[in-house]
Amino acid sequence: MMTLPTEILTKAARDARGLAIDAVAASKSGHLGLPLGCADIGAVLFGFALRYNPKEPRWLNRDRFVLSAGHGSMFLYAWLHLSGYDLPLDQVKRFRQLGSITPGHPEFGETPGVECTTGPLGQGVANAVGLAVSGKMSEARFNTAEHRIFDHKIVCLAGDGCLQEGVASEACALAGHLQLDSLILIYDSNNVTLDAMALFTQSEDTVARFKAYGWGVQEVDGQNMEEFSRAYSKAKSATGSPQLIVAKTLIGKGIPEVAGTSKAHGEGGAKFADEARKGLGLPEEKFFVAPEVREFFARHAAGLESACAEWHARFDAWSAANKDLAAELDAAVAKNYPDLLTCIPDYPAEAPDIATRKAGSDILQYVAKALPLMVSGSADLHGSTLNYIQDGGDFDARNRSGRNIRFGIREHGMAGLLNGIAYDGIFHASGATFLVFSDYARGAMRVAALSHLPVVYIFTHDSVGVGEDGPTHQPVEALAALRAMPNLDVIRPADPAETAGAFAAAFDRKDGPTLLALSRQALPTLRQIPQEEARQGTLRGGYIARRETSPLELILLATGSELQLAMEASEKLGTSVRVVSLPCFERFERQTEEYRDFVLPPECVRRISIEAGVSQPWYRYVGRRGVVIGIDRFGLSAPGATVLKTLGISVDALLQAGRALLARQ
Repeated sequence: MMTLPTEILTKAARDARGLAIDAVAASKSGHLGLPLGCADIGAVLFGFALRYNPKEPRWLNRDRFVLSAGHGSMFLYAWLHLSGYDLPLDQVKRFRQLGSITPGHPEFGETPGVECTTGPLGQGVANAVGLAVSGKMSEARFNTAEHRIFDHKIVCLAGDGCLQEGVASEACALAGHLQLDSLILIYDSNNVTLDAMALFTQSEDTVARFKAYGWGVQEVDGQNMEEFSRAYSKAKSATGSPQLIVAKTLIGKGIPEVAGTSKAHGEGGAKFADEARKGLGLPEEKFFVAPEVREFFARHAAGLESACAEWHARFDAWSAANKDLAAELDAAVAKNYPDLLTCIPDYPAEAPDIATRKAGSDILQYVAKALPLMVSGSADLHGSTLNYIQDGGDFDARNRSGRNIRFGIREHGMAGLLNGIAYDGIFHASGATFLVFSDYARGAMRVAALSHLPVVYIFTHDSVGVGEDGPTHQPVEALAALRAMPNLDVIRPADPAETAGAFAAAFDRKDGPTLLALSRQALPTLRQIPQEEARQGTLRGGYIARRETSPLELILLATGSELQLAMEASEKLGTSVRVVSLPCFERFERQTEEYRDFVLPPECVRRISIEAGVSQPWYRYVGRRGVVIGIDRFGLSAPGATVLKTLGISVDALLQAGRALLARQ
C-alpha cells in the first residue's frame, strides 16, 4: 500500500484554504465553512485516493465525486484547480462573477470535473445513489470475464443540511436496500447548520440510522489525514453495502474568530481574511499556491493519466472482442438514438377505447427494444402507471442487469436518482408516478431541467377524470405549474397515435427532461385524424386536427382527453371551425413563426380552449377575445365522467361558448 504523503498534502490543504478565503473575500459572497473545514479531506481525496484524469474529465471509469453540499463550491473549485483540470486561476479569482466557470453552486456542464448540479441540499446525495445504480448497471452490462472496464467508486461529500433533507433519507434507504457497495458517503459532521448549532434542530443518532439502512459506518477525525485515509481505504474495499464515513470537522478551520460556530458557514469569516492567511502561514500574495504543491499535483496527474492510458488499452481490447457491446456503449454516450417513430407500429384502426397510460405501456415495449440502455422505474405504482419493461427484470441486489427499478414510495428520491443516472450519461432514465405527485418530485425535476438532463417522467392519472379518488388525486393545477418550469417539455397526448409521438419526442430529446401526462380513463382512438399526422404533429407540439372547409371563423384548442370533446363540438358548430391539438406548448413554441401562424392564424381571434386543468396557461393562445374552459378549483370525489361534466368540461360547454363567439360581430 502506498504511503500517504502527509507533508505535501498538508501544504495543499493550507493552499486550498487560502484559495477559498481569497475567492470569497474578493467576491464578498460565498460559503467558507465547508471549504476550510474539509480541506484535509479534499487533500486526501484529490491528492491520493480518487481515480480521475484531469485531461479527460468524462473518462468512463473515473471515480465520481459529488459535492452534495454545493454551497461549499470553493472546496471543489480549489481542488479541481490544484488537480490540473481546465479551471485556471483567473477563473478562481472570478468566483461567483458573471460568465465565470466558478458559479455560486456547482453546475453540470459549466465546469470540467463537476459531476452534478448541486446546491438544493440533499439532491447530490440522491444523485450519487443514482450514479451508483448506473455504475452497477454498467458493470453488469459491459464487463466480461476477460475485461473489467467498469469498477469505479461514487464518492459524495454531504453535510448536516443534506442529511436533514428528506430526499437524502429516501435515497439512502434505497441505497442500503440495493446494497450499492460502490457508494461512499462522507458526512461532514461539524455540529453546525446555517442558523445555529445543529443541536437546535437535530438529536438523532446518525450512525444508528445508517446502520439500520444497511450501511457500513465509520467515525473519524476528518482533519486527521492518516485516520481519514485509512477509513476511506476500508470503505473502498467493503462489499455488500454502501459506506458512510462520519468525519468530525471544525467548520471554518483557519479563521479562529468564527471557527466552530454558525457564523463560519457563510462569508462571515471573510472580514478576518488577512489575519487568517497569516495564521495559516500563507504569504501576502493572494491566491497563492506553493510551487512544491503545484509540482506534486503535476506528478500526481501524470500518474493518473498513465493509469487512464492503461485502462484505454484494456478498453480497446474489450471493444475489439465485443463489437456489439462497444457499439451500444458508444451510441449511448453519444446519445445517438434511432428514429423511434419507425420502431413504433400504428395502432390498429379498429382498436377499442384505451387509456393513454395503457397505450403508453404498449409503446414503451417498442421503445425499450429500440433503446437497449433505457431503464424504467416507478414509485410503487407499476400496476397503475403501466411502465414496466416486459422481460426487463428488476434491478436489485441480486440482479444488476434489471431494467426496472422499484423505487418504493419515494417520489423525490426517485427523481433525484433518475438525475444521477442521467448525469452518468450511459443509461436513458425514466420513472413514473401519478401526475399529482409531481409536487413531491418537483425539486429534483427542476434541477433536471436546469441541468439539461434527458430524463423522462411517465406520469399518469392526469386530470379530474381520475374520478373517485377525489381532489387529493386530481391534479388540476399540476399541468400549469409544470409548464411554468423552463426547459421542461410537458406532453399530454389524446390517443394512441399522439401517445406514440409523445414517447418518440420524449426519448429522443437530448437537451432536457420531458413529462408525459397520461390518462387513467379510456379515451377514443380519433380515427378522423390520420395517425401519421397525429404522430408528427405531436413531435411539433401542435397541429391542425380538423381543418375547416369554409372560411375560418373559429378555432377550438385542446389537449389530451379534451381533444375528443373539441372534435365532437366542431362537427356541430359547422364547417368554418378548426380544431387544433396542442399536446406540448414547449415544443410548439420551438417551431418556426411561420408554422405557428399556419396552425393558429393571427387573424382568427375567435378561439376557445378546453382542458381539465386550471385556465391560466391558455390565455397566451386564446387572447382577450377568446374563451378558456378550464377548472379553477379543486376537484370532486365521484365517477370521472360525472366530475368532468359537473366541472364544465363537456361538449355542451364548447357549443355554448362557440355559438356565442360566432354570433359576435
